[in-house]
Order: sequence, then structure tokens, then C-alpha cells
Amino acid sequence: MYSSVSLPVEATESAPALRLRPWRAADIDQLIEICRDPGLRRYTSASVDSTADGVRWVETQDSGWAAGQRFSFAVVGDERVLGNVVLKEFADGGATAEVGYWIAAWARGQGLAPRALDVLTQWAGETFVALERLVLLHQVDNVASCRVAQKCGFALEQTLTPAPPRFPLEGHLHVRRR
Repeated sequence: MYSSVSLPVEATESAPALRLRPWRAADIDQLIEICRDPGLRRYTSASVDSTADGVRWVETQDSGWAAGQRFSFAVVGDERVLGNVVLKEFADGGATAEVGYWIAAWARGQGLAPRALDVLTQWAGETFVALERLVLLHQVDNVASCRVAQKCGFALEQTLTPAPPRFPLEGHLHVRRR
């Protein structure tokens, strides 16, 4: 039902139009290239080192869509994968979900993450009527993610204690309510 979703991200004066769409097997080579970035590996669980890893990763995204539990979108510009945004971890009977994102190293600093996250947030609110609260988690040393959260209206609600291995350092919990 959802796997054919394609969401436009409008162009701005300084940035081209983008599209959010489900991941495809054809994206695997680009995914492997993006996941080589040590900065990305530091802050995400995305670890795709081979074609087999890429196939598993895309299949996991497909399974999430099919189950209606995880909605991962490739952020695409001119058919080049620039990043990922995801709606996941539904809780409280569907009233709460988590969002996440990452952007390829060579595409950072162009305002892509806030634009893509805004579109994902709008889609989530329109698609899941019970959804009242979105949470965004990041390590405290990920200053760029903190800026993205603030730009997108996610208020800093709490500093979290370390929870290795996913969060080896303190974290921030940002919340955006409907």
C-alpha cells in the first residue's frame, strides 16, 4: 500500500527539488559508497560494506514498509541518492513514533536534512491520524542533528544518559507534537 509513495521536496532559492521515495535494489551501489563515510558510521547504525549487506539493508526497508512499521525513504536529487529519512518505532498505540535521517557526506551543509525531515513529518501527520508525537534522538556531540531538530520544530525535551552500544554518549531527545 505505502511502498509506491513518492514525496516531492520543493526547490528553494539555493537548493534544487528533491524526492523522497522507498529504497530500491538499484540504489545499493550508491548506498555502499555513502556508508563508507566514518562520520555517518559514528552516528548511525547504517553499516553497508558489500552488495550482500546492501541487499539485506534494502530488504529490511522493504519489510518495514510491508509490515507498516518502518517507512524509510531515499532522499534523491537528479536520481542520485543524497540521504535517508525514516519514520519508525511506533509506540503508545501509534500515538508516538521516532524519526531519523542521515545525509551523504558530500551533500551535507546544503539544508537537505531539514527539508526532507519536514516533508516526512508532514506525510506522517497526514498518513497516521493517531500520531500525536514524533521523537528524534541524537548523541549530544552531533551538533548538526541538534540544529536540524530545532529547524524542524523538534523541541529539546531531555538529555539522556549513555546507552551503549547505540548511544555511547549522552543523547538528546527532541519532540514535536501535532
